[in-house]
Amino acid sequence: MRVTVDEDRCAGHGMCLTLCPEVFQMTDDGWAVADPSEVPAGLESAAKDAIANCPEQAISEIDG
Repeated sequence: MRVTVDEDRCAGHGMCLTLCPEVFQMTDDGWAVADPSEVPAGLESAAKDAIANCPEQAISEIDG
């Protein structure tokens, strides 16, 4: 599983960082970014929680 953050939709709420700090980070400008590598198996549930709880629906799961 991999995730991506749509920079045009992200409003910098930081919910993703709260739910899964191992995958998501905030830039110096206050926007979320996701680690481009594979989400570790033990963190997939937390990453999916971040997707589901993003107020702006800016996070999505991507293939391969």
